[in-house]
Order: sequence, then structure tokens, then C-alpha cells
Amino acid sequence: MKKLLLAGAITLFGLSNAQIKKGTVYISGQVNYTQEEDKNRDFTEKNFKIIPTAGIFIAPNLAVGTGLGYTNKKTEYHDIYSDGFFTSSFESTGKTDAIVVAPFIRKYWTLSDKLYFFGQLEIPMEFGKINQDASVTYIDGMSGFIAQQTFSVERKYTSIGVNVKPGLDYFLNKNWSIEATIGEFGYQNFKYKNETDTDLKNYNFGLNLSSISFGVKYVFAK
Repeated sequence: MKKLLLAGAITLFGLSNAQIKKGTVYISGQVNYTQEEDKNRDFTEKNFKIIPTAGIFIAPNLAVGTGLGYTNKKTEYHDIYSDGFFTSSFESTGKTDAIVVAPFIRKYWTLSDKLYFFGQLEIPMEFGKINQDASVTYIDGMSGFIAQQTFSVERKYTSIGVNVKPGLDYFLNKNWSIEATIGEFGYQNFKYKNETDTDLKNYNFGLNLSSISFGVKYVFAK
């Protein structure tokens, strides 16, 4: 029995010391598309994001890298208000385009020869533009009078944050792995260009299951 426990301990110790070598390079990324519809409010929102990522291990189980990509959001909203002979119709469309840059450092801890736990410190930055168009139409059913007003706004913004993300990385073989990040802890500062009173701050703390994301990574094994 003692020999069996000793052998198991030696095996576990050997697995727990498996390391990803210095100089190892990998590429990964994320592609995401979501669409939300609220028929009660006649509201639609579409989100698209693509962020390729590259990293290199500067020491065993310690990697640095960056993500560089693009994000887009589109919204549409329509509403009608009626009161007797008077009717007003409101329509709004919005579009957000942004370039995303996200440098990071990631530390791995070996759980087995194929499974790793990691912690990632990331500094996500967005440089984008928001276009908002709206129109209001007024109709007087009694007189037949119709009037319309239109609005158009363009605002540029910068968003800079700091996030800490825990995750798991499972190697299918020496070149391919599946990784998952679970929740995030972080801070974000959002600011419109040339507007001094729109310095918005957002904090994310705690484990949020909706923040779980999966990805596939290709490793140029040495």
C-alpha cells in the first residue's frame, strides 16, 4: 500500500511539474456574434466581435501577448404613440465601430500533463465611434398635418480597462488546446473625445457565469 501511494505521489508530482517551454509561440482568438430582439418594444441589437490573439512564452509557464481586432454593434428601435387624432412615430438607429487592442500577461499552473490553470492580466483598449440617427414624425389625423424632425449625432470615444481573468487550458495534443475563461475582475474607464463631463467608470468583480468564454489555440510546439 505504501509503495502504491508513493508511486501515485511520484506520478502526480511529475505531472504537476510539466511546463510549457520558454520561446513557445501560439495564436488564438475569439469570434462572437449575438442578436437580441424585444418585440414588445420593437427593439433589435446586433453585436459582432473578432479579436485574433498571439502570444509567446518568455519563461516556462509565463506568456505575454496581445489581441488586435474589431467590434461592431447595431441597434434599431421603433415606437408609435397615439392619443385620439394625434399620432407620433419615433425611429432610432445606432452603430458603433471600434478597434480593439488588448495586451496581456498570462501565468500557467500545471494541474496535469494536459490540463493547466491560468490567471491573465489584460489591459483592453477600444478606440471607436458611435453614430446615432433618430427621427420623429407627428401626424394630426384631424387636419392631416404632418411634421418630421431628424437628429444625427457622431461621437468618438476611448475605453481603457484592466481585467484579471482566471481560466483553464486543456491540450488535445502538442499543437491544439481548448481554453476557457471563467468570469472576470476588473475596471474600465470610458470617455468621449472632447467632452469633459463624460468620464464613466465601470467595475466588474465576482464570478459571473455569463462571462464564461471558450476558445481554440494553436501552439507552435518546440
